[in-house]
Amino acid sequence: MPDIIQLLPDSVANQIAAGEVVQRPASAVKELMENAIDSGASHIKLIIKDAGKSLIQVIDNGCGMSETDARICFERHATSKIKEANDLFRIRTMGFRGEALASIAAIAQVELKTKRIGDEVGTSILIEGSSVKSQESCSCAEGTSISVKNLFFNVPARRNFLKSNPVETNHILDEFYRVAIAFPNIAFDLFHNDQEEYILPPSQLKQRIINLFGSQFNQRLLTVELESTICNITGFIGKPEAAKKTRGEQYFFVNKRFIKHAYLNHAVIGAFEELISANSFPSYFLFIETDPQNIDVNIHPTKTEIKFLDEKHIYAILKSAVKQSLGKFSITPSIDFEVEQSVNIMPLRKGETVNPPTIKINPDYNPFNQNTPNESSRSNGFSNNSLKNNWEKLYSNQVDTANHIPDFIPTNSPVQQTISLNVNPEISQQKSQLIQLHKKFIVSPVKSGIMLIDQQLAHERILYEYFLELIVQQESYPQQRQLFPQLIELSAMDAVLMKEMIPDIKMMGFDLDEFGPGSFVVNGIPADLPNGNINQIVECLIEDYKLTKGVNEDAKKNILAKSFAKNMAIKHGKVLQAEEMNSIIDRLFACKQPTISIEGKNTLIILQVDELEKKFK
Repeated sequence: MPDIIQLLPDSVANQIAAGEVVQRPASAVKELMENAIDSGASHIKLIIKDAGKSLIQVIDNGCGMSETDARICFERHATSKIKEANDLFRIRTMGFRGEALASIAAIAQVELKTKRIGDEVGTSILIEGSSVKSQESCSCAEGTSISVKNLFFNVPARRNFLKSNPVETNHILDEFYRVAIAFPNIAFDLFHNDQEEYILPPSQLKQRIINLFGSQFNQRLLTVELESTICNITGFIGKPEAAKKTRGEQYFFVNKRFIKHAYLNHAVIGAFEELISANSFPSYFLFIETDPQNIDVNIHPTKTEIKFLDEKHIYAILKSAVKQSLGKFSITPSIDFEVEQSVNIMPLRKGETVNPPTIKINPDYNPFNQNTPNESSRSNGFSNNSLKNNWEKLYSNQVDTANHIPDFIPTNSPVQQTISLNVNPEISQQKSQLIQLHKKFIVSPVKSGIMLIDQQLAHERILYEYFLELIVQQESYPQQRQLFPQLIELSAMDAVLMKEMIPDIKMMGFDLDEFGPGSFVVNGIPADLPNGNINQIVECLIEDYKLTKGVNEDAKKNILAKSFAKNMAIKHGKVLQAEEMNSIIDRLFACKQPTISIEGKNTLIILQVDELEKKFK
């Protein structure tokens, strides 16, 4: 039997390796930018077109390469970072395996221009699918410029699996953020479709974060610093009130290399215990400096996972550093029994009483009577004695209106049929006088007892079903035009999501248009939108929209409808009039599921008379 095992050609081997190293355009961006950092560059420019599918270009002013190095760098496992096996335990550079350029060249059209400092001419190389098309001398600037065109041009199946341009752009921005945060001393430029997205000058870490995520982070960041024999931890954490419902602003860096580590993330979340809700995630930008011998970065093709020699100690140190930062800036409450009382209240003497202040009112004062004799008689009152004696008649109409409460649900209304299908018929037959309890609950007597309705949960259910119907039928919510349009500034990643959200946003009553890079102008808002900060409302909508990634269209509609319902619903603490309470009840029982909130909680409960009687036995 002849031998059947044979060596694969380099081109085939590179394509196989590319399946692990280059998963999408963002993977190529990461590898090229890390190579630029390893070259010692102080200024890196990233240019992308068509979300990286057509062009990815990285230009740096690093050390450059010679003619020989430029040719050999596209070979498999060709690297200048390590020379022997022991170097794997002393890695300080971003790359070290020498697989990136070979993998990228196997699935794209690559053009490389490089020139060393002091050389007269540079080198230009053109490669397509691991095949060198040309190599010649050229005139170029000092440093390296590498262009990756038509990614996956020879692997059409892989290209078909790429997501939409907004999704791929978000992945590229995420990789750009990771590198830009790790190296604030380096200047970065980002251009997308010939449009300037970021111009980041060298700066301090905090300023770099503000430049990337927005000026609002200036008030949200708390400094973290802790030194130990095992590792040093520096960076920033976000305040508990700035925690979001989605991940996206959580960054760990070990020796300036971005990593994903669930165990260390649990340490940070544990430090925020009881300060944030269970489904919220705090922002953090934490740098861990440790001896390279204590870590292993050669366990994953993307090099985003790291094994620590002693994870438990680093876990404890990290949790302590975050708690220390929260305590230092008075985020967590502290108890000090040695501090004297700041308010000195003098005790009353025995037998001494305190008289309340008196208010003098002249009931005969009339501001429209010019014959008022003196200034001393002026007060808030009426001079007409008949009005003074019969003042109750002035408010007779208002009193009658307030005391007149319409029937709980009219018997001849179409809502009656819906109620009979969903709730106990006794509710629909009972005429009730509604009461608001603690500005949270609507109380109504029913035949079998007392019904309590949560006003916020009930209104959320009403709006949810209403918005869901609007989305399905492609109708628009009533809109209120803004007298003075409001400008909203968003980060680049949020701006990409907002562009994708605009059709759904407009359907819900927002009139929002793009107004420059990362800026949007709000010309109109939903008619029933409660008074509040529009920036915060839009931010909540974006956070909820992030939850729609990877879900089908129906699930996406449900999430958007829930988000709008939560933001526009009546909140606890709002005083309701009798007509408003009746309207909520009528609309609630007209819903398909009136007793269940959008989060699966009860919108109402009924306390039976028997249960109430037991309380008095």
